[in-house]
Amino acid sequence: LRSYLRDESSRLRLLRRFYEKVQALHQDPKASVDNPLLAFSLIKRLHSDWPNVIYSDEATRNTQALHAGLREVEQELPGAEDLEGAARALMRLQDVYALSVKGLASGVFQRAGQPPLYSPGRRAPLSADDCFHVGKVAYDTGDYYHSIAWLEEAVSLFRLSYGSWNLEDRSSLEDALDHLAFSYFMAGNISHALSLSREFLRYDPRNQRVSRNVAKYKKLLETGMGARLPGTPSTSGVPPHALLGPLPPQAAPEQLLHLGCSYETNGSPFLLLQPAKKEMVRTQPHVALYHDFITDAEAETIKGLAGPWLQRSVVASGEKQQKAEYRISKSAWLKDTADPVVRALERRMAALTGLDLRPPYAEHLQVVNYGLGGHYEPHFDHATSTKSPLYRMKSGNRIATIMIYLSAVEAGGSTAFIYANFSVPVVKNAALFWWNLRRNGNGDGDTLHAGCPVLAGDKWVANKWIHEYGQEFRRPCSADPQD
Repeated sequence: LRSYLRDESSRLRLLRRFYEKVQALHQDPKASVDNPLLAFSLIKRLHSDWPNVIYSDEATRNTQALHAGLREVEQELPGAEDLEGAARALMRLQDVYALSVKGLASGVFQRAGQPPLYSPGRRAPLSADDCFHVGKVAYDTGDYYHSIAWLEEAVSLFRLSYGSWNLEDRSSLEDALDHLAFSYFMAGNISHALSLSREFLRYDPRNQRVSRNVAKYKKLLETGMGARLPGTPSTSGVPPHALLGPLPPQAAPEQLLHLGCSYETNGSPFLLLQPAKKEMVRTQPHVALYHDFITDAEAETIKGLAGPWLQRSVVASGEKQQKAEYRISKSAWLKDTADPVVRALERRMAALTGLDLRPPYAEHLQVVNYGLGGHYEPHFDHATSTKSPLYRMKSGNRIATIMIYLSAVEAGGSTAFIYANFSVPVVKNAALFWWNLRRNGNGDGDTLHAGCPVLAGDKWVANKWIHEYGQEFRRPCSADPQD
């Protein structure tokens, strides 16, 4: 683009000189076609110079070079799926953190009447066309709850700039009004759909389709159908796919008495010189956070090793695995032979937990990168069906999880334990540990957890899932069958 602007600027400078020369000849009172030289110049200009300007080979070459440059990088540019995913991420952040659409459009991450959740160093407001595209993604899937909010903002912004041309805009006020009117119609608000359609016709009075819509809406109102249509979605209240749902009461005070921080060696010589910094987050379920579990250099090495192998994450679904729309992340698997850093990390995790992490008693290290608005809906790490693909390792269910935060995030991204009603924020280089199974082998229902959407930042985690077999004498059953 820089090359194109430079070449086009040079061409336009030459064109301006030609224009000034022609203008001077036409405005010179002493110039007359009685002079055969002037007559020749005029005839030549009208016959060949003007076509050369209009059909400029240089202009064509400049445009072709711009197109060729685009073709070189086209495969690396975001695609339609990426753009749609980014729009859905904004709607997800809007829902989970109860953010104002008007605030988001102006570059502010804020709930109504509350201080901002995140204050970027530089605001990045959205244009009318940006808001239209987010609303259009919702519109195309029949999600009128979101399409109305975003298209309303698009209409407001388009009205402010109506009549001014913007190179980046692929949509217009008419487009936004058209989609917003139909969204309100589908949401059951016929009178507002009629009002917006009439506004559309002021800008494009010859549009037959919208004219027919106006007649249809008027007829519905005249026949008493102006109230909310049966079976249509509401545009107020709780978003149709809020992620985390209602939470139970807070933890009992007696649980809080057992929480604290300590240095732990777990009886391992490996941790004698550098004990683990343990923060007991909750006793039921048993969740502990180990601070400074890895170094910055180790975290960067693991991210670098995983980067080239990242693929769209899958999640166990019943008896199979599938790419999950709600798991917006990419992941890769690292064996302990991949690098000495991974091998050292495996030894450290074994010393910390006292469990056997040798294959097949534990899975390889899974490295996950959560993208824009990346999240993971509520789930259990352990299998809830004996037909789960987790049992293919022939080493039982997942008894425990270690999740290492490889990066910091500016806002969002917490790990929320839904039924236990607490969350653990992202703490760079810390490791989160919890037991998935009770001592009797049953799954612990309180370990239902979710990865909250990343509001700002780049979230990387490394997961280590440890299985039952091999741990029989390391975590034996209790005398109490209910434990």
